[in-house]
Amino acid sequence: MGRTRPRFDTRASSTLHYQTFPIRAPSTRGRPLGGSQAPLPGNQSHGSDSDDSHHGESPLPTRQLAVLAVIALAEQTALNSISPYLPQMAKSFPEVQDGQAGLYVGLIASSFALAQFATNFFWGWLSDRIGRKPVIITGTFLTLLCFVAFGFCRTLWQAILVQVCMGLVNGNAGVVSTCLGEITDRSNQSRAFTYLPVVYGLGAITGPIVGGLLVMERQPFHKDRPNPYPYLFPNLFAAVVLAVDLVICMFLLEESLQEAKHMPPLGKRVGNLFSWMWQFTSSTRPTYINRFIQKRKNRHPNTHLEGVQEEDEEDEEDIESNDSPPALFPESSGDVLTKKEVLNRDTILLLVTYFIFQLANISYNSLYPIFAEEEEPTGRGLKVEGVGLSLAFAGVITILFQIGIYGKLRERIGNKVTYRVSLAAFVVAFILMPWVGYRESNPFQGLGTGTGWLWAELGAILVIKTVASVGGLTSALLLITNSAPNHNVLGTLNGLAQTLSAAGRAAGPFISGSLFTAATKIQPKGEALAFGIFAGVAFIGFLLSFGIRGSGLEADGWSSDEEDEDEEEDVGNEEEHANERSGLIRK
Repeated sequence: MGRTRPRFDTRASSTLHYQTFPIRAPSTRGRPLGGSQAPLPGNQSHGSDSDDSHHGESPLPTRQLAVLAVIALAEQTALNSISPYLPQMAKSFPEVQDGQAGLYVGLIASSFALAQFATNFFWGWLSDRIGRKPVIITGTFLTLLCFVAFGFCRTLWQAILVQVCMGLVNGNAGVVSTCLGEITDRSNQSRAFTYLPVVYGLGAITGPIVGGLLVMERQPFHKDRPNPYPYLFPNLFAAVVLAVDLVICMFLLEESLQEAKHMPPLGKRVGNLFSWMWQFTSSTRPTYINRFIQKRKNRHPNTHLEGVQEEDEEDEEDIESNDSPPALFPESSGDVLTKKEVLNRDTILLLVTYFIFQLANISYNSLYPIFAEEEEPTGRGLKVEGVGLSLAFAGVITILFQIGIYGKLRERIGNKVTYRVSLAAFVVAFILMPWVGYRESNPFQGLGTGTGWLWAELGAILVIKTVASVGGLTSALLLITNSAPNHNVLGTLNGLAQTLSAAGRAAGPFISGSLFTAATKIQPKGEALAFGIFAGVAFIGFLLSFGIRGSGLEADGWSSDEEDEDEEEDVGNEEEHANERSGLIRK
């Protein structure tokens, strides 16, 4: 009977686990037996209670999850508060002529995404160097200032400039995902990541409400006078929300980067920076340079001077005892990873398909309102209120799907299959949308009305698209987190993923809008042009997702038939080579 090799994670987990003895992988798809079943010999549980309902699942760090949820909700509420009044704000700018508001709304929105594209990778890289908490606090504070400035914008160039600054300083989405990956492990991360899109969905509901209700075109105490800054109040409210978020981050958020946990407090490190600058300008040989030289000597000892004591060595204890400032940056763990180890085949395919996923998602979100409100025959001639209600319906479906269905579905089919299914669902949603009926169409079999069938068809397609976007986002975040070789590069990897996401969010609205504008000149079924092209793009992502095959991308204990076959084949090859070697020894 062949022995299977124990399976190791590709990413160093922040939670310690007991190592189990080698056992044969299960022969059926799904999670291994646990809970009520008797454990196999030598098989230890991850937690202290092996009989819990989650198969040895580690307990979730609820306090830190709540803090990260507040960070995500506050930021999403603030960012989504802009969309309701942005068209009206653009029309109020003196540079914008009649009929050009849509163009400049897209320009303002895309300037934010393009700026994020330029700096998201930097924020992820920086969080790997100085810690997650300083980056989140810095991004929140600078975003707060940008919202205050946006409320005072009265010209087009001012609005674009502030949105560019807001995008440059805002890289918290990737860092929050990184924190989630570090405070959880393979046994409980799917539960934690399931709630992140729920928080985003809540922010997509609360943000527009705030932005729509707080616009004041008249002065509060002088109703007969126009308000020179009608969009100041929603931006001030967003700034207050971010200020509360900032206070919570400063006092309740714990550092999740292992190397930065033993560093001095953030305030002391900031003061330390000025101390370094003072020493650099006022001393011929600052103490931190002495320490740097001594570390170099310890790493590369001078062998030809053995037994000869140097002056610097005599002063080593004095150097360490000086009141020199503590280090600004955490000490690295020493694990030097090559680019090939970080950007392997699975990681590259994940990043490429994630870009396609975000491009398809934002393009669908841009196409649907245009298609629904455009006059027949290219569009469906629906009112703005109806489109808003349909999007609210999609938001409710998002929350219900995440809370009630996604976790169980992922446990049965795994992260990789869930991701593939989501990309395939995007293809279906894009293909079906141009073929929904019209308000005056004859009802099917004479049942109901044309308008009723139109809403039923739109609702069904929106459910497919919502399930695709929510399930795909959660699975993509889990796969990207698990593909990181260790936590030292997790922030950089998430920053790169968010950079590609920003690229998709910047290109999607322009491409989809241009395609639909061209579609209005094509008859019949010109609307199929834009939806069909993006269906093809999503299908390419679906095909590429089959190349993501790494065994370390799933949660702890999850096994598929495909992975079992590969592992058994590897074990068989090893046994064959061992038999050949033993035969040669006998000879």
